[in-house]
Amino acid sequence: MRTRPAARFLQYVAVVCYLVFLGFPLLWLISSSLKSPREFAGITPSLLPDHLDFSNYSDAMNEQGLIRGLGNSLQISIATTVLVLIVSLPVAYALARFRTRLRPVTNGWILVSQVFPVILIVIPLFMILRPLHLTNTIPGVVIVYMVWSLPFALWMLQGYVAAVPRELEEAASVDGASRLRTIVSIVMPLLRPGLIATAMFTFISAWNEFFFALVLLQDPELKTLPLVLARFVGAEGQVQFGPLAAASVLATVPSLVFFAFLQRRLTSGLLSGAVKG
Repeated sequence: MRTRPAARFLQYVAVVCYLVFLGFPLLWLISSSLKSPREFAGITPSLLPDHLDFSNYSDAMNEQGLIRGLGNSLQISIATTVLVLIVSLPVAYALARFRTRLRPVTNGWILVSQVFPVILIVIPLFMILRPLHLTNTIPGVVIVYMVWSLPFALWMLQGYVAAVPRELEEAASVDGASRLRTIVSIVMPLLRPGLIATAMFTFISAWNEFFFALVLLQDPELKTLPLVLARFVGAEGQVQFGPLAAASVLATVPSLVFFAFLQRRLTSGLLSGAVKG
Protein backbone atom coordinates (compact mmCIF):
# COMPACT_ATOMS: atom_id res chain seq x y z
CA MET A 1 0.00 0.00 0.00
CA ARG A 2 1.37 3.37 -1.05
CA THR A 3 1.97 6.01 1.59
CA ARG A 4 -0.06 9.17 1.21
CA PRO A 5 1.91 12.35 0.39
CA ALA A 6 0.87 14.01 3.66
CA ALA A 7 1.98 11.01 5.71
CA ARG A 8 5.28 10.81 3.82
CA PHE A 9 5.87 14.52 4.41
CA LEU A 10 5.28 14.06 8.14
CA GLN A 11 7.71 11.14 8.17
CA TYR A 12 10.41 13.29 6.57
CA VAL A 13 9.72 16.09 9.05
CA ALA A 14 10.02 13.65 11.95
CA VAL A 15 13.32 12.28 10.62
CA VAL A 16 14.73 15.78 10.12
CA CYS A 17 13.67 16.83 13.63
CA TYR A 18 15.29 13.70 15.07
CA LEU A 19 18.53 14.34 13.18
CA VAL A 20 18.58 17.95 14.40
CA PHE A 21 17.98 16.74 17.95
CA LEU A 22 20.92 14.34 17.71
CA GLY A 23 23.27 16.65 15.82
CA PHE A 24 22.66 19.91 17.68
CA PRO A 25 24.96 19.10 20.66
CA LEU A 26 27.78 18.19 18.29
CA LEU A 27 27.19 21.35 16.25
CA TRP A 28 27.26 23.46 19.42
CA LEU A 29 30.46 21.74 20.54
CA ILE A 30 32.20 22.40 17.22
CA SER A 31 31.02 26.00 17.26
CA SER A 32 32.28 26.49 20.82
CA SER A 33 35.68 25.10 19.88
CA LEU A 34 36.07 27.90 17.33
CA LYS A 35 35.13 30.77 19.65
CA SER A 36 37.54 33.17 21.29
CA PRO A 37 37.66 33.70 25.08
CA ARG A 38 35.94 37.07 24.60
CA GLU A 39 32.86 35.37 23.12
CA PHE A 40 32.59 33.00 26.08
CA ALA A 41 32.55 36.00 28.39
CA GLY A 42 29.55 37.49 26.60
CA ILE A 43 26.18 37.62 28.28
CA THR A 44 24.16 36.27 25.35
CA PRO A 45 25.52 33.01 23.89
CA SER A 46 25.46 32.58 20.13
CA LEU A 47 25.40 29.41 18.11
CA LEU A 48 27.92 30.50 15.49
CA PRO A 49 31.24 32.17 16.37
CA ASP A 50 31.84 35.74 15.29
CA HIS A 51 35.36 34.90 14.15
CA LEU A 52 36.94 31.50 13.66
CA ASP A 53 39.62 30.95 16.31
CA PHE A 54 41.69 27.78 15.81
CA SER A 55 44.04 28.52 18.69
CA ASN A 56 41.88 26.37 20.99
CA TYR A 57 42.96 23.26 19.08
CA SER A 58 46.65 24.09 19.32
CA ASP A 59 46.27 24.83 23.03
CA ALA A 60 44.48 21.53 23.59
CA MET A 61 47.08 19.45 21.77
CA ASN A 62 50.22 21.19 22.98
CA GLU A 63 49.52 22.02 26.60
CA GLN A 64 47.41 19.16 27.94
CA GLY A 65 48.96 16.03 26.41
CA LEU A 66 45.82 15.28 24.42
CA ILE A 67 47.53 13.20 21.74
CA ARG A 68 49.17 10.95 24.33
CA GLY A 69 45.86 10.45 26.14
CA LEU A 70 44.12 9.72 22.86
CA GLY A 71 46.71 7.06 22.05
CA ASN A 72 46.31 5.45 25.49
CA SER A 73 42.53 5.37 25.19
CA LEU A 74 42.72 3.95 21.68
CA GLN A 75 45.09 1.22 22.79
CA ILE A 76 42.98 0.30 25.82
CA SER A 77 39.67 0.39 23.93
CA ILE A 78 40.84 -1.79 21.05
CA ALA A 79 42.46 -4.34 23.38
CA THR A 80 39.34 -4.46 25.55
CA THR A 81 37.08 -4.93 22.53
CA VAL A 82 39.15 -7.78 21.10
CA LEU A 83 39.38 -9.62 24.43
CA VAL A 84 35.67 -9.23 25.16
CA LEU A 85 34.74 -10.69 21.76
CA ILE A 86 37.17 -13.61 22.17
CA VAL A 87 35.84 -14.50 25.62
CA SER A 88 32.15 -13.72 25.18
CA LEU A 89 31.53 -15.64 21.96
CA PRO A 90 32.14 -19.20 23.24
CA VAL A 91 30.55 -18.43 26.61
CA ALA A 92 27.43 -16.94 25.00
CA TYR A 93 27.19 -19.97 22.71
CA ALA A 94 27.40 -22.33 25.68
CA LEU A 95 24.75 -20.37 27.61
CA ALA A 96 22.36 -20.36 24.66
CA ARG A 97 22.81 -23.95 23.55
CA PHE A 98 23.52 -26.03 26.67
CA ARG A 99 20.93 -26.42 29.41
CA THR A 100 22.87 -26.74 32.67
CA ARG A 101 22.33 -25.80 36.29
CA LEU A 102 24.89 -23.02 35.98
CA ARG A 103 22.87 -21.17 33.37
CA PRO A 104 20.37 -19.50 35.78
CA VAL A 105 23.24 -18.57 38.11
CA THR A 106 25.21 -17.05 35.24
CA ASN A 107 22.23 -15.11 33.93
CA GLY A 108 21.55 -13.85 37.45
CA TRP A 109 25.17 -12.70 37.76
CA ILE A 110 24.86 -10.88 34.45
CA LEU A 111 21.76 -8.99 35.59
CA VAL A 112 23.09 -8.15 39.06
CA SER A 113 26.39 -6.88 37.68
CA GLN A 114 24.59 -4.27 35.58
CA VAL A 115 22.96 -2.61 38.60
CA PHE A 116 25.85 -2.95 41.06
CA PRO A 117 27.33 0.46 42.02
CA VAL A 118 30.86 0.95 40.72
CA ILE A 119 31.96 2.93 43.75
CA LEU A 120 31.45 -0.11 46.03
CA ILE A 121 33.96 -2.28 44.16
CA VAL A 122 36.67 0.15 43.10
CA ILE A 123 38.58 0.07 46.41
CA PRO A 124 38.48 -3.78 46.77
CA LEU A 125 39.45 -3.97 43.11
CA PHE A 126 42.45 -1.73 43.76
CA MET A 127 43.48 -3.90 46.72
CA ILE A 128 43.33 -7.01 44.54
CA LEU A 129 45.28 -5.55 41.62
CA ARG A 130 48.04 -3.91 43.67
CA PRO A 131 49.75 -7.16 44.85
CA LEU A 132 49.60 -8.37 41.25
CA HIS A 133 51.41 -5.21 40.09
CA LEU A 134 48.53 -4.37 37.76
CA THR A 135 47.77 -0.92 39.14
CA ASN A 136 49.09 2.03 37.16
CA THR A 137 49.45 -0.19 34.09
CA ILE A 138 47.53 -0.38 30.84
CA PRO A 139 47.09 -4.19 31.05
CA GLY A 140 45.47 -3.78 34.46
CA VAL A 141 42.99 -1.26 33.10
CA VAL A 142 42.25 -3.50 30.11
CA ILE A 143 41.48 -6.43 32.43
CA VAL A 144 39.13 -4.28 34.54
CA TYR A 145 37.34 -2.92 31.47
CA MET A 146 37.00 -6.40 30.01
CA VAL A 147 35.47 -7.81 33.20
CA TRP A 148 33.13 -4.84 33.49
CA SER A 149 31.94 -5.04 29.85
CA LEU A 150 31.72 -8.82 29.69
CA PRO A 151 28.28 -9.31 31.37
CA PHE A 152 26.43 -7.03 28.97
CA ALA A 153 28.34 -8.49 26.01
CA LEU A 154 27.26 -11.98 27.08
CA TRP A 155 23.69 -10.82 27.42
CA MET A 156 23.71 -9.36 23.91
CA LEU A 157 25.41 -12.28 22.20
CA GLN A 158 23.30 -14.86 24.00
CA GLY A 159 20.20 -13.45 22.33
CA TYR A 160 21.86 -13.48 18.91
CA VAL A 161 23.03 -17.09 19.34
CA ALA A 162 19.55 -18.19 20.45
CA ALA A 163 18.11 -16.68 17.26
CA VAL A 164 20.29 -18.89 15.05
CA PRO A 165 18.21 -21.94 13.99
CA ARG A 166 19.42 -25.19 15.49
CA GLU A 167 18.57 -26.94 12.23
CA LEU A 168 21.59 -25.34 10.57
CA GLU A 169 23.92 -26.83 13.18
CA GLU A 170 22.17 -30.20 13.00
CA ALA A 171 22.59 -30.25 9.23
CA ALA A 172 26.27 -29.46 9.58
CA SER A 173 26.62 -32.22 12.16
CA VAL A 174 24.98 -34.70 9.79
CA ASP A 175 27.51 -33.70 7.13
CA GLY A 176 30.30 -34.61 9.54
CA ALA A 177 31.30 -31.16 10.79
CA SER A 178 32.66 -30.93 14.32
CA ARG A 179 31.26 -28.55 16.93
CA LEU A 180 34.17 -26.14 16.41
CA ARG A 181 33.81 -26.23 12.64
CA THR A 182 30.09 -25.61 12.97
CA ILE A 183 30.65 -22.57 15.17
CA VAL A 184 33.31 -21.11 12.88
CA SER A 185 31.65 -21.84 9.52
CA ILE A 186 27.93 -21.65 10.33
CA VAL A 187 27.28 -19.75 13.54
CA MET A 188 29.88 -16.98 13.38
CA PRO A 189 28.83 -15.63 9.95
CA LEU A 190 25.24 -15.42 11.19
CA LEU A 191 26.44 -13.69 14.38
CA ARG A 192 28.27 -10.94 12.52
CA PRO A 193 25.65 -8.25 13.34
CA GLY A 194 25.73 -9.30 17.01
CA LEU A 195 29.52 -9.30 17.12
CA ILE A 196 29.65 -5.84 15.53
CA ALA A 197 27.02 -4.46 17.92
CA THR A 198 28.94 -5.93 20.86
CA ALA A 199 32.19 -4.45 19.57
CA MET A 200 30.55 -1.02 19.29
CA PHE A 201 29.22 -1.15 22.83
CA THR A 202 32.51 -2.38 24.29
CA PHE A 203 34.63 0.16 22.45
CA ILE A 204 32.45 3.14 23.39
CA SER A 205 32.20 1.95 27.00
CA ALA A 206 35.99 1.67 27.32
CA TRP A 207 36.57 4.90 25.41
CA ASN A 208 34.35 6.97 27.71
CA GLU A 209 35.16 5.29 31.05
CA PHE A 210 36.53 7.67 33.69
CA PHE A 211 36.19 6.33 37.24
CA PHE A 212 38.28 3.14 37.01
CA ALA A 213 41.03 4.97 35.10
CA LEU A 214 41.05 7.74 37.70
CA VAL A 215 41.67 5.24 40.52
CA LEU A 216 44.02 2.83 38.78
CA LEU A 217 46.26 5.18 36.78
CA GLN A 218 48.58 7.62 38.54
CA ASP A 219 51.34 8.06 35.96
CA PRO A 220 50.64 11.14 33.76
CA GLU A 221 52.06 9.24 30.78
CA LEU A 222 49.32 6.60 31.13
CA LYS A 223 46.33 8.91 31.54
CA THR A 224 43.40 8.13 29.27
CA LEU A 225 41.49 10.69 27.25
CA PRO A 226 38.68 11.32 29.80
CA LEU A 227 41.32 12.02 32.46
CA VAL A 228 43.09 14.44 30.14
CA LEU A 229 39.82 16.27 29.47
CA ALA A 230 39.31 16.68 33.21
CA ARG A 231 42.51 18.74 33.39
CA PHE A 232 40.77 21.60 31.60
CA VAL A 233 38.83 22.25 34.81
CA GLY A 234 41.03 24.20 37.21
CA ALA A 235 41.41 23.61 40.92
CA GLU A 236 39.07 26.50 41.65
CA GLY A 237 36.43 25.36 39.20
CA GLN A 238 37.57 27.65 36.39
CA VAL A 239 36.92 25.93 33.07
CA GLN A 240 38.89 26.57 29.90
CA PHE A 241 35.83 26.42 27.66
CA GLY A 242 37.56 26.90 24.33
CA PRO A 243 40.35 24.32 24.71
CA LEU A 244 37.93 21.93 26.43
CA ALA A 245 35.49 22.14 23.51
CA ALA A 246 38.32 21.65 21.01
CA ALA A 247 39.66 18.67 22.93
CA SER A 248 36.15 17.19 23.13
CA VAL A 249 35.76 17.50 19.36
CA LEU A 250 39.09 15.72 18.80
CA ALA A 251 38.08 13.06 21.33
CA THR A 252 34.82 12.42 19.45
CA VAL A 253 36.45 11.81 16.07
CA PRO A 254 37.96 8.32 16.74
CA SER A 255 34.71 6.94 18.14
CA LEU A 256 32.76 8.33 15.17
CA VAL A 257 35.24 6.79 12.73
CA PHE A 258 35.08 3.44 14.55
CA PHE A 259 31.28 3.52 14.54
CA ALA A 260 31.08 4.45 10.85
CA PHE A 261 33.57 1.71 9.96
CA LEU A 262 31.59 -1.00 11.76
CA GLN A 263 28.12 0.33 10.95
CA ARG A 264 28.62 -0.34 7.24
CA ARG A 265 29.59 -3.93 8.01
CA LEU A 266 26.67 -4.24 10.40
CA THR A 267 24.12 -3.58 7.64
CA SER A 268 25.98 -5.61 5.00
CA GLY A 269 26.30 -8.64 7.28
CA LEU A 270 22.69 -9.05 8.35
CA LEU A 271 21.93 -11.86 5.87
CA SER A 272 25.39 -12.72 4.56
CA GLY A 273 25.72 -15.83 6.71
CA ALA A 274 22.47 -17.37 5.54
CA VAL A 275 23.97 -18.40 2.20
CA LYS A 276 27.05 -20.08 3.63
CA GLY A 277 27.18 -23.84 3.69
